Amino acid sequence: MSLEWIIKIIEMYWPMFLRGAGVTLLIASVGTIFGALVGLLAGIIRTIPMPERGAKKALLKVINILLSIYIEFFRGTPMIVQAMVIFYGSAAAFGWDMDPIIAGIVIVSINTGAYMAEIVRGGIISVDQGQYEAAQAIGMNHIQTMLNVVMPQVIRNILPASGNHFIINIKDTAVLSVISITELFFQTKTVAGNNYRYFEAFFIVSIIYFVMTYAVTLILRYFERKLDGPDNYSMVGHKQNNETQVDLAK
Repeated sequence: MSLEWIIKIIEMYWPMFLRGAGVTLLIASVGTIFGALVGLLAGIIRTIPMPERGAKKALLKVINILLSIYIEFFRGTPMIVQAMVIFYGSAAAFGWDMDPIIAGIVIVSINTGAYMAEIVRGGIISVDQGQYEAAQAIGMNHIQTMLNVVMPQVIRNILPASGNHFIINIKDTAVLSVISITELFFQTKTVAGNNYRYFEAFFIVSIIYFVMTYAVTLILRYFERKLDGPDNYSMVGHKQNNETQVDLAK
């Protein structure tokens, strides 16, 4: 490894690295957001109590079967294969000429949604059954229970797993170079090919990936601490009672 070449590559090609990092963050962030929404909806649907009989039961069964197929397929196949099928397969089968960036966002969103569906389902199941019963006892229906009691707890519980998947998406966007998306890995291959200095180029990009993922980790930990609230809580009423007792004693 040559330090001189590392400095030279940075000086010559920093705009390419910067553009690549921007595309990577764009696809990873937008794809994770849409994927989280898809997973949230799928996870909620999969935990809806099954009616005893009727058309609603049949419809819910069909939806659950379709969601199970979607989840197992996209969790059981590599993203690079999904990218090839969705981008090139849609063009061959339906004549869709998709923009590579849009295709990348769609691929990441669908892939993330499959994983997030199971994460959300697990978060909902982890909520104590007694809280459902308490909500029903005060007259809440299923939707009200989910919105006011269950989901606030679920969102906090799944935040670490969701953040971890965002970090995974930042790294996994590298496979989207197969559909000619000029993300960070694609730009690095171009830089390395221009100079035949593969080690130095990919050493630089490894540092860039680390900086991006570590920065995201710090931001997510900050939001986790905010959601947790302070470590110590002061009882306002208790404090006022103590001050009143002190005043009376005087």
